[in-house]
Amino acid sequence: MTDQTARLLIVGPQGSGKGTQGVRIAEAFGIPAISTGDMFRAAVAAGTDLGNQVKTLIEAGNLVPDELTSAVVADRLAQEDAADGFLLDGYPRNLGQVADLDAFLEARGEKIDAVIELNVPREESIARLTQRAQEQGRTDDTEEVIANRLGIYERETAPILGVYRERGAVDTIDGVGSLDEITERIVAALEQRGLTRRALA
Repeated sequence: MTDQTARLLIVGPQGSGKGTQGVRIAEAFGIPAISTGDMFRAAVAAGTDLGNQVKTLIEAGNLVPDELTSAVVADRLAQEDAADGFLLDGYPRNLGQVADLDAFLEARGEKIDAVIELNVPREESIARLTQRAQEQGRTDDTEEVIANRLGIYERETAPILGVYRERGAVDTIDGVGSLDEITERIVAALEQRGLTRRALA
């Protein structure tokens, strides 16, 4: 345990590699990587009240509403392993969820230390997702579907970066390169903020 915390968000379009980088950065800083998708699956598997509500919505093909998403996140962030920090992937997804996260953290006297924006050109995201769909045999991931998903990101999620930019919290990272190169860029940016990676035992 140290007195240093690292409360991080990782934001980027589908195909930016944020899931992979999120796990790597969380490991480097000794904090849990918390993905909303993983949390929903865990809540459903555990059969909690929240999990059952999420399951009903997902089975009906609906998006989980902000209020419920924020409740699941707050529940996860209240767990002991997140006391010294966390890396959130997939949340907040829109401005309403930013307000929910602010309220939760303010109540604990905490704030987000840094927001990692993985910057990947749209064509690169589409190329990566198309390749992934082919490798995994996913016929539903057509270029049109992928472009639509990127459009939702640009409309709903990209605006949250404006809020965090005003707070001086955003580090924009070039998301093109090898996995190790991108990880090193992120770590270097966070270290410039005075956040130090945990020494490996």
